Amino acid sequence: MKEILKKYIPEQAVVPAFNLIIKHNVHLKIVNERVTRHGDYRRMPNGQHQITVNSSLNPYRFLITLIHEIAHLIAFERYGMRIKPHGIEWKKTFQHLMLPYINPGVFPAKLLPLIARHFKNPKASSDTDAQLSIALKQYDPPSDKNYVFEIPPGGVFRLYNGRVFKRGNKRVKRYECMELNTGKIYLFNPNAEVEIINV
Repeated sequence: MKEILKKYIPEQAVVPAFNLIIKHNVHLKIVNERVTRHGDYRRMPNGQHQITVNSSLNPYRFLITLIHEIAHLIAFERYGMRIKPHGIEWKKTFQHLMLPYINPGVFPAKLLPLIARHFKNPKASSDTDAQLSIALKQYDPPSDKNYVFEIPPGGVFRLYNGRVFKRGNKRVKRYECMELNTGKIYLFNPNAEVEIINV
């Protein structure tokens, strides 16, 4: 397992992450990319803990996702299954588990302030923290995707599911975008990945 982890997370994180996996009897599955999530946690009928993480994630996002899912497991064991999945118990557990990793041996120096700020009050997904998400994406392999904030006003773009939108004005944090088929207005986070359509 250590050798496998070395392929996916920063080297200094391998031993402590491996120890967490062993200590909590985690069955880790590294899976093909799912567009809607980076990872998930499930308690199996036989009592085993299964965590899946997308193989396509860069090492820093993979590590954050792995610890995020282990935090679910530990929070449910410690506080019971009735807690909210991303409630205060999970947040405290996630903060505690991430603390040893928030250092320049694991993360690049320019990510550390964003990660430290994010973990003061971690969200259900690092993608909802637009600044951190955009910073993390700089370590992804090159792709043909763009972000909503890069689309010029009036520009047209397509989502992974084929729906087509025209970018409108920015509200406080998010962008109003009109779906061309229906005329409905939707709000997009600036870091939503999209494909530009040249019309």
